[in-house]
Amino acid sequence: MSETDLIKLYSQRILALAADIPHPGRLENPTASARKRSPLCGSVVTVDVVTRDGKIVEYAQDVKACALGQASAALSGAAMIGRTRSEVVRARDELSAMLRADGAVPQAPFDGFEVLLPARDYKNRHASILLALEATAEAMAEAEAAA
Repeated sequence: MSETDLIKLYSQRILALAADIPHPGRLENPTASARKRSPLCGSVVTVDVVTRDGKIVEYAQDVKACALGQASAALSGAAMIGRTRSEVVRARDELSAMLRADGAVPQAPFDGFEVLLPARDYKNRHASILLALEATAEAMAEAEAAA
């Protein structure tokens, strides 16, 4: 990876997002939790949700990831309150398509992922970028199963 590529990939916006992740930590009494790990880089995201009527009413995330994984967690975390499982799954699938198949940027309220378009070229970073949405989708599925 050249220095120019690194600068493009780790833009100031990405680094600012990584430094300001919303809903950090863990919830005391979550409806459900999920932990996802990227085997390639070792990034880990643990998500706790409290749901009511199929929507997220409380959200927390413990993020141990690279700057791209952190930026992704910041973007997803900012949009999570009020989301349903289907919205989270759609965002995850759209983000995966954006990264892996030159798909469009995810729909609002997840359209901030546009900042991660330069990561398309770095397949080894895709798993870390998807962790927060994958963990949230899994936690929501667990919450639905328990309801």
